[in-house]
Amino acid sequence: MSDNARPSQKEAMLSGELYLADDPELAAEALHAAVLSERYNATSAADPEARRAVLAELLGEVGEGVEVRPPLRVDYGYRTTIGARTFINFGAVLLDVARITIGADVQMGPNVQILTPTHPIDPEQRRAKWEAAEPITIGDNVWLGGGVIVCPGVTIGENTVVGAGAVVTKDLPADVVAVGNPARVIRTIGEPEA
Repeated sequence: MSDNARPSQKEAMLSGELYLADDPELAAEALHAAVLSERYNATSAADPEARRAVLAELLGEVGEGVEVRPPLRVDYGYRTTIGARTFINFGAVLLDVARITIGADVQMGPNVQILTPTHPIDPEQRRAKWEAAEPITIGDNVWLGGGVIVCPGVTIGENTVVGAGAVVTKDLPADVVAVGNPARVIRTIGEPEA
């Protein structure tokens, strides 16, 4: 394959392949997101219109009635979409190397982390700074308790509740309650508690 036929680092990242994050184009995009994040985190609750304008510039899509309390941290911003009426509490970390899709009416407690990046197991590849990412999808009306960590490639079904401090390493179906590390389903919503 000639150099001209190889995808750029950004194209590799967008397609979920291994890429080098210190690529100049990606570094410029990450810096742009960092500057916008700083602006967002410095906004005043007394000026919700200005706050929303910066958030709309930072993220890929922001639905009506979304509230994200600063501070907020992202990798690129434009790879994250948030559905209408979603509430994200203080300290969210949305590492959006791959796409993060957050549905409508989602509730997130403080210090939730949604982490799409992955790193090779092979030590030489890690030393060479290769990485990749897997998308994360949070369904409508999900509630993530404080400190929840959602790992790369996970989908959480609509109406699911994830207890505080849980680490979600695998997909969760709709309409369940999950807790623990790793998160496990303890009951279906609507069935009587044991």
